[in-house]
Amino acid sequence: MDISFQNGNAKFNYRACAVILHEGKILAMRDERSPYFYLPGGRVQMGETAEQAVLRELAEELRITARIVRPLWLNQGFFQEDVDGLHYHELCLYFLVDVSHTDLLRRGERFSLPEGKHQHTFQWLACEQLQQEYFYPIFLKKKIFDLPQTFTLQVEYE
Repeated sequence: MDISFQNGNAKFNYRACAVILHEGKILAMRDERSPYFYLPGGRVQMGETAEQAVLRELAEELRITARIVRPLWLNQGFFQEDVDGLHYHELCLYFLVDVSHTDLLRRGERFSLPEGKHQHTFQWLACEQLQQEYFYPIFLKKKIFDLPQTFTLQVEYE
C-alpha cells in the first residue's frame, strides 16, 4: 500500500526519487498522463524504507538494479498539481544513484519502456537546459549544479 492519501482537494504523498547523472545530463521521464518531465521514482509503500522504495521503483520503471550513492535532499513540497489540480503536501527523498554497472547508459538519449498499462518515456536532459524545460521539482533546476555532500532538508512552495 502506497503511503498517500487524499482529503478533499488536498493530497499527501511520501515519495523517493533517483537523481541519475551522466556527462552533464540528468535522466528524466514522463508518460501519457504528464505533460512535464520528472525524476524516476515513486511512492514509498507501507513498511518500506525510502531506500528500498527508490531501488524498487528503478527496477520496475527502468528494469535495472541500481546502487544508492548517498541521500541528497528531503524536500517538503507544497504545490498544486498541473494534471489533477489537487493541492499536494509531499515529502520526497532524493538519492544520488549510480547506474554505471547497468546497461542504462547504452539505451540512447531517449527511450521508452512500458510499466503496467503506462508507457514511460525517458530522456537525458542537459542540466544547463533545465530552466527551459517543463520539469519538476523546480528547486532542482538550480540545485543540480551544487549537490549537497550531506543530507539536506529543503522546503519548496510552488
